[in-house]
Amino acid sequence: MGRRTSVDMDRRTYVKVVGASGVAGLTGTAGCLGSITGSGGGGSKKLTAGTAPGFPPFEMKQGGELVGFDIDLLEAVVSESEYTLSGWEEFEFKGLMPALGSDKIDVVAAAMTINDKRDKKIDFSNPYYSADQSILVRKGGNFSPSKLGDLSGHPIGAQKGTTGEGIIKDELLSAGKLKQSNYNSYGSYVLAVEDLVNGNIDAIVVDKPVAQTFRSKRDVSIAFTHKTGEQYGFGVRDGASDVQKALNSGLKAVRDNGKYTEIRNKWFSDS
Repeated sequence: MGRRTSVDMDRRTYVKVVGASGVAGLTGTAGCLGSITGSGGGGSKKLTAGTAPGFPPFEMKQGGELVGFDIDLLEAVVSESEYTLSGWEEFEFKGLMPALGSDKIDVVAAAMTINDKRDKKIDFSNPYYSADQSILVRKGGNFSPSKLGDLSGHPIGAQKGTTGEGIIKDELLSAGKLKQSNYNSYGSYVLAVEDLVNGNIDAIVVDKPVAQTFRSKRDVSIAFTHKTGEQYGFGVRDGASDVQKALNSGLKAVRDNGKYTEIRNKWFSDS
């Protein structure tokens, strides 16, 4: 599905700050197999996509329009398949998997990390991007952590349902290194960064490419990066093998014909 050309230049210039080294090879598979026909029913080949704006440069609202790397990539991938994309639905990140399970959407494109917990509930396409977690702090501030343990005793934040929140819960809260009262959970990283800039919290745990984007736009800096080796994939309903295979085929096609590189270079740079 084509995008409106009136914002193409804005998209290209919105952010050019993330290393292309984050791109994952399109190899391997995730999830188990089954079959669905898309939300159109009756043999329809239409798909409804879901995402969670506020996660630049992957998905965000710009001039009232939904834009970002995931938006462009999924549209390109679907255009290479027998399916058509009927539209986008927007949710908070934590609401995406429930929306998929209740047939409100057919595919999730939201920088969603492939992990065992999620893979028990939904299936994934092959991975299309790799990322670690970075810790954001106020630019010019006095707090300069160099490891997760340094966050102990400080008010910190992350977005609900994200890998960043999972790291805080698993490696800090559960380990007794951080008090629950010091953790702030947000519906969007935009809100978390606002609190960070305003001095309400001292640090945020967020995916590295998103941290780099905020660093280019707000008075924040990256204190350090926590290696996780996580990979993003498009989410589909458990057993939706037809959609899963179509997405994998489309990912290979856009990789082979150069469209993936074109989209990557639009939203990221090597610096």
